Amino acid sequence: MTEILALEDTHTSGAYAKRPVAMVRGEGAILWDADGNRYIDGVAGIGVANVGHNHPVLTAAVLEQLDRLTICHEAFYSDQRARFLHELTQRTPGDLDRVFLCNSGTEAIEGAIKVARYFTGRTDIVAHKRAFHGRTMGALSLTWNHKYRDAFQPLLPGVSHVPLNDVEALEAEVTERTAAVVLEIIQGEGGVWPADPEYLNAVRHLCDEKGVLLVVDEIQTGMGRTGKWFACEHFDLLPDVLCLGKALGGGIPMGAVVWRESLGQLPTKSHGSTFGGNPLACAAGRAVLRILTDEDLPGRAATLGEQFVRELRGIKSTRIREIRGRGLMIGVDLRSRVGPVIKALMGKGVLVIPGGPTVLRLLPPLVIAEEDLAGIVQGIADVLRELNEDPSGG
Repeated sequence: MTEILALEDTHTSGAYAKRPVAMVRGEGAILWDADGNRYIDGVAGIGVANVGHNHPVLTAAVLEQLDRLTICHEAFYSDQRARFLHELTQRTPGDLDRVFLCNSGTEAIEGAIKVARYFTGRTDIVAHKRAFHGRTMGALSLTWNHKYRDAFQPLLPGVSHVPLNDVEALEAEVTERTAAVVLEIIQGEGGVWPADPEYLNAVRHLCDEKGVLLVVDEIQTGMGRTGKWFACEHFDLLPDVLCLGKALGGGIPMGAVVWRESLGQLPTKSHGSTFGGNPLACAAGRAVLRILTDEDLPGRAATLGEQFVRELRGIKSTRIREIRGRGLMIGVDLRSRVGPVIKALMGKGVLVIPGGPTVLRLLPPLVIAEEDLAGIVQGIADVLRELNEDPSGG
């Protein structure tokens, strides 16, 4: 493993804070490093591996397509793309039937900005504090945290941020120049903070009243993560534009901007992506849709998520302030910084990520076994107890 770490460190960009471990294999919700150590995966590639690692249906679909055709630009029709578009829009709510395919969530946000500006003829966007929408320049403009933004100013003009669940603040920001309101149903990077149902209703009403498009970022919450195919379905909320990524391709890079049929189509040559909608990604996306359906992974996420939260709330620790989330998207908000907890958990074979400075963000694959979920809970309980017993306090 040392050789792998040294080789990567020699050439890496420096953009990532890396943990000193090299993963080489995965199956379901389990990962193994180069030294053969086993880990319960509570990260899923940051919400990517919803169907788990090395799922046989996904692997078979990708290998079969590799033998046939890997690239076909959207200047030409594609059998896999046509079928994927049809199958995806059979799952998206309402009349969300028009799709632009790209390669990532942040590209989906970039596309959504253009869609909103084109169909409204307006320029400004209202986003939310604690929001995270990506790191490309348009998406970064919508992302609130200054640690991501400040080094790259000036960003896109006409973007403002309001607190989530503050209707008065939102009403004050929406003007005749506003093209879109952009929100996450649950703010993942921002601390696993959910939107209130009343706020979502108010946003939808305000957008309808003012002729503003409602863009819902389901890059992390989508594809079954919260217990339904899309988190907006918990609230019967119909977006005008839906942004997808992460789990959409099951690990093969893929993103999508999906908008309402009533808005119409974009003009020719107004947007593009060399790799977007390639046959390999579409074959992977179709396999993901089949797996989610055949194994009812959204339903499994709902059931296991309730059990997971109950067990987490059973941990006796004064360090836990609150537990938030829905389905298998959970945040454990601590009264101390999460860094030492995350490091100690990795030493116990449990992988998790932060959702802000004090929040453990838990995003396990939706196929995770119950005993492995219990292993995450036990690992957190053990680490918090040991940190309390440590004279330095963690």
